Amino acid sequence: MSDKVQAYTSERAEAAQNEEQTEEEEESVDELQCPECGGSLATDTEHGETVCQDCGLVVDEDSIDHGPEWRAFDSREKDEKSRVGAPTTNMMHDKGLSTNIGWQDKDAYGNQLSASQRQKMQRLRTWNERFRTRDSKERNLKQALGEIDRMASALGLPENVRETASVIYRRALSEDLLPGRSIEGVSTASLYAAARKAGTPRSLDEISAVSRVEKDEIARTYRYVVRELKLEIQPADPEQYVPRFASDLGLSDEAERRARQLLQTAKEQEVHSGKSPVGLAAAAVYAASLLTNEKVTQSEVSEVANISEVTIRNRYHELLEAEESIHMP
Repeated sequence: MSDKVQAYTSERAEAAQNEEQTEEEEESVDELQCPECGGSLATDTEHGETVCQDCGLVVDEDSIDHGPEWRAFDSREKDEKSRVGAPTTNMMHDKGLSTNIGWQDKDAYGNQLSASQRQKMQRLRTWNERFRTRDSKERNLKQALGEIDRMASALGLPENVRETASVIYRRALSEDLLPGRSIEGVSTASLYAAARKAGTPRSLDEISAVSRVEKDEIARTYRYVVRELKLEIQPADPEQYVPRFASDLGLSDEAERRARQLLQTAKEQEVHSGKSPVGLAAAAVYAASLLTNEKVTQSEVSEVANISEVTIRNRYHELLEAEESIHMP
């Protein structure tokens, strides 16, 4: 009798299991078929929609894509394209891959640490800093990149210029160009070169004002770095200084456009040859302000451009002569 009961129970269990499988299959078929016309469905991953291929009914929309937006065909390519974690940067000596221990003596809940825990965290911070700069090369790099960041902030240079300057300094360090030269000198020269490459140049006077080395050393080191690393840097264009000077002086777009026209005329007449691009830009801005009835004094332009008023007057007359020669019959 007990054997019959067991057999009956097992049969009921198998029947229930078969019914569940049938329901699941029917549901899966329903999911693959259009509820309107019974046609096949297709998933549009670009728009996140499931659409009937026959009648065009949108069955599902705003579906979540749990995978990455890129494709990889091997493990190496997958590792290269993966962006998990913080982005690396050349502006830090360890490229931002090390761990920082915060200086707030608080736990995860914002509570103050006890005296023994504070001492322990202080020891951990000390050892962490020692491990981050394990040799003299890393200490050198840490000091130089800190200098680049400080000077770039003082000069208002964007992040891409800092990144380029960091790459130039790393190349100089790897090619052993530093012996006999100061860290501050090479880092300043790297920033000066990066600013010129990015089209946001700063004059040597501006650079030396925020640097810890003299102007002559910056110029000498800059020529050496450019020559040894074979950097392709075009001569500074006076027009690149115009937007900054005009903005600092509060001039209109019309005055800035007029200054550019004066400089383009000077190039056509070859007046710019052998002249300081900063002086030409300052004189063009001063002349444009007068031509557009926006009164700006020579002393104000001199202060913004960091050059003498005598230079502005000389370049000013040369620009006007070039402009007049164009219009002469």
